[in-house]
Amino acid sequence: MNRRRFVALAGGAAAAALAADAWLVEPRRVQLTRHQVNARTSPEQRAVRFVQITDLHLQEVGRMHRRIAAQVNRIRPHFLVFTGDSVDRPDGLPTFAEFLGLLDRRTPGYAILGNWEHSAGVDLDGLAAAYRRANVRLLVNETAVHPVEGRGIAVAGLDDLVGGRPDVGRVLGGLPAADAHLLLAHCPEQRDRLWMPSQPKLATLPDPPPVSVPRITLMLSGHTHGGQVNLLGWAPMLPRGSGRYVRGWFRDAGGVPLYVSRGIGTTVVPVRFGSPPEVAVFTMWV
Repeated sequence: MNRRRFVALAGGAAAAALAADAWLVEPRRVQLTRHQVNARTSPEQRAVRFVQITDLHLQEVGRMHRRIAAQVNRIRPHFLVFTGDSVDRPDGLPTFAEFLGLLDRRTPGYAILGNWEHSAGVDLDGLAAAYRRANVRLLVNETAVHPVEGRGIAVAGLDDLVGGRPDVGRVLGGLPAADAHLLLAHCPEQRDRLWMPSQPKLATLPDPPPVSVPRITLMLSGHTHGGQVNLLGWAPMLPRGSGRYVRGWFRDAGGVPLYVSRGIGTTVVPVRFGSPPEVAVFTMWV
């Protein structure tokens, strides 16, 4: 075998191995990531633990999903948050209800809509009912206060930026008094439309200008799938509504603290490369 043929065969084998990894391995290699939201500043504070599940795009309940549910149940969080795109087809509600049934119903949760629940024509009343049966409240431009050991955590849920009608003024203009405020917004680009008075305004203002909101402890988003396919850290394709955000933490001055989860499922093509699925676990001192 000459050198040219050897290089061609080696290159083909490497490409095949990468394709197999992106198609068969990485989409099922779920990572449990852990994050500290803030530092403890007084002995009276309590640690609140919550789990973010996002972008399931659930087609069937497989071994991976059963493993995810078992891991979440073992963590025993104070509550769960579902940040959209749980269901992406009209006939997907029974499958999603099956997944919800794997979770410990004693753990309450809060959920929002993503762009796919809107664009795929999912029965939103049916979705809300499925969530209710699992002790999860669907928030569409609404806020709920979750009690934890004498503390109150306000959980605000916006409708989706791309497929829905988020009403920032209604939701964030009248946030209830609480020890911490969480904002759930499926599309991370929503962050650029918010401005906290305690922070300097962004140098480049989007159109329309950002809405002034009270302090938000943390904003949680999904939508991007972490790029789904990353080439040396570069995501060549991101869905509308991603803005300048791909994955991970964004705590730059002038904006609401944001975490963008890579999510669990896939869209368009069932592959992931350089962006394994994620279930994020947060600890917050309040």
